[in-house]
Amino acid sequence: MLEQRDYCPPEAMAKQSERDSTVVGNDSWFATTHWSIVWAARNGDKAGASAALNKLCTAYWRPLFHYLRRRGYGFEDARDLTQGFFNHLLQEEQLRHLRHQDGRFRAFLLTLLKHYVSDERDKAQAQKRGGGQFPVFLDALTEEERYRTEPVESVSPELLFDQCWAQTVLERARKRLREEYQSAGHSRVFEVLHRLPLGKKTAGATNAQIASELGLSQSAVTAAVFRLRRRFAEVIRAEVQQTVATRQEVDGEIRYLLEVIGQQA
Repeated sequence: MLEQRDYCPPEAMAKQSERDSTVVGNDSWFATTHWSIVWAARNGDKAGASAALNKLCTAYWRPLFHYLRRRGYGFEDARDLTQGFFNHLLQEEQLRHLRHQDGRFRAFLLTLLKHYVSDERDKAQAQKRGGGQFPVFLDALTEEERYRTEPVESVSPELLFDQCWAQTVLERARKRLREEYQSAGHSRVFEVLHRLPLGKKTAGATNAQIASELGLSQSAVTAAVFRLRRRFAEVIRAEVQQTVATRQEVDGEIRYLLEVIGQQA
C-alpha cells in the first residue's frame, strides 16, 4: 500500500518542468529542438546526419505515411515514399534556404513531402522495398492495420495528417510522463490515474474507488490527479516546443492540435 505522501511525483519532475519552460527562441532553446536536427542536415553536419534522420523517422513518419495512404497510395508505395522522403531530406541541398521563421515543423515537413512526391514520384515508386539507406518503419504493419480503422468519409489527407501528428504528440508526451512516474517509483499511480478522462472533474465515487485501489485518502487522490494533469500539460507543451520556431507559435499550435483531435470524436 502506498503511503499518503507517495501520490505526488518527486521534486525532480518539477525541476524538469522548469527546464522544459526555457524561453522559446533563444539559442540554447533552439539547439534542443527538432529544428536543430534539420539544421544539422542543412549545414552538412555528416556526423549528425544519421542520428537526425533516425530521430525524424521515429517521431514523424506515421503522419506522413497516413497522409500518403489517404492520398491513394498503396501500402508499399506509401512506405517507400515516406522512407525515400527522409533520405531525400538529408541528401539534397533543398534545405539551404531554410530560416528560423519558417514556423511549424509540422507544416514544414508536409510541404516538403508534397514537393518531393510531385517532383520525384517516378523515382520514389521505383525504389526497392528495404533498399533505403536508413531502414525504418519496423512496425509498419501495425500502422497499416490502424489506418484501416480510420474513418474515410470526410477526412482530407491534410486533416488526417494533422490528426495523426496530434496523436503522435500526445503519445510521445504520455510515454515521457509514464517514464517519469516509473523512475519515481509511482508506476501504479500513473497506470490508474492516466485512464481518467483529461479535462474533466472526477466524481466523488470515482475518487473513492481510486483511493481504495491505491490505498490513498480521497484528498490525496484529488491532489494526485491535479498533479498528473498539470504535468501532462507541461510535457505536451515541451513536446510542441520541439516543433515550432518561436514562442508565439506554441499556444496556437497546442490549440490547433487539440481542435483536430476533437474532430475525431
